[in-house]
Amino acid sequence: MAKEFDVDRSPNPVDLHVGLRIRLRRKELGVSQEKLADSIGLTFQQVQKYERAANRVSASKLWDMARALQTSISYFFDGLPDAELNAPASSDGPSPAHAFLMTPEGMELAAVFPKVRRARVRRRILDLVRAMVDEDDGEPEPAAPREPAKVS
Repeated sequence: MAKEFDVDRSPNPVDLHVGLRIRLRRKELGVSQEKLADSIGLTFQQVQKYERAANRVSASKLWDMARALQTSISYFFDGLPDAELNAPASSDGPSPAHAFLMTPEGMELAAVFPKVRRARVRRRILDLVRAMVDEDDGEPEPAAPREPAKVS
């Protein structure tokens, strides 16, 4: 009898969390993917794959990353609820928060938003973004600009 294999290739939530924490710490220190990769004997493409959870980080590489990023191994697991440790991978892919933080704009916004000291101002920023999303949901996508016709 042949074994059936799960064809769902979504990253495990733990791998997504660890990858995001690698990216957050690297950005916090202002270290490029290339510099991190060089310091632990990898290519920058491999670091990219770890950050996106396309590849799992081995224990030894996680140890190397912790040393290179001047943190503890536990840092990469901070904020990970115990319930997620046994949860199957979501077929929907990365969470919206993970997808947001994987963009340069998301990282920058996440870094500067907490610096807005007044809660009322933060709330207004959030309301503005919600209004922009609501407005975009009701409108069709703008048409792509047309190229001028070529004259022979």
